[in-house]
Amino acid sequence: MQPVERADYEGVDYGWVMQTTFVVTILVGAPVVAVLSAFVTLDSWGARAAFAIRVGAPIWFVTAVAVAVYARRTDAGDGGVAKADDSDADSGDSDGSGAADSGDADAGEGETSGEDDSADGNA
Repeated sequence: MQPVERADYEGVDYGWVMQTTFVVTILVGAPVVAVLSAFVTLDSWGARAAFAIRVGAPIWFVTAVAVAVYARRTDAGDGGVAKADDSDADSGDSDGSGAADSGDADAGEGETSGEDDSADGNA
């Protein structure tokens, strides 16, 4: 079985920022839009949609900026991954097992290694 590839990102994890912005905007924005809509007469669905956009867009923008600033200052969204200055990073051992990376040592199991299979007479 091939190991799952992992990436080591420097700086802000923008995927985490987008996901967190989406969730927080819905959790905060929906109640705010609902409360504010109680004070406004909205006669049609178009008026309701326009109101939700007018109120929701600034909430989304403020949330996105706040989450991005938070992520930049605290290294949020790294998934609990240890920093690169750990002792495992120096030895080249990424899984901490102490074994060196074997590369394609098991490439012969069920896979062709790029050799020409027509040598046995099958074309």
